[in-house]
Amino acid sequence: QVQLVESGGGLVQAGGSLRLSCAASGSFSIYAMGWFRQAPGKEREFVATISWDGGATYYSDSAKGRFTISRDNARNMVYLQMNSLEPEDSAVYYCAKIRQFPKGEVDYWGQGAQVTVSP
Repeated sequence: QVQLVESGGGLVQAGGSLRLSCAASGSFSIYAMGWFRQAPGKEREFVATISWDGGATYYSDSAKGRFTISRDNARNMVYLQMNSLEPEDSAVYYCAKIRQFPKGEVDYWGQGAQVTVSP
């Protein structure tokens, strides 16, 4: 069983930055991980994924150049640094364990963290 707990969400003005954190249990150092988001009335969408050792990352077009996914296997943590935030980035952000990097099926989800970007 894998447990994922996100933190770091909140309210920020457009152009600002936030860093999301995800604390994981289990054999974290061998998991590929990802971040996804879901805005009201929209389907959940992929944001970024990272390989088990952090050596490879993969981003959605909307995240590329603005967001950075990283991990610390010694601390069982994965992060999403979000810069140049836009109101369109407002959503609940979910940490996830994926079966295979970069686009594997999600087999565990966190509870989500709200990110709200004001104009």
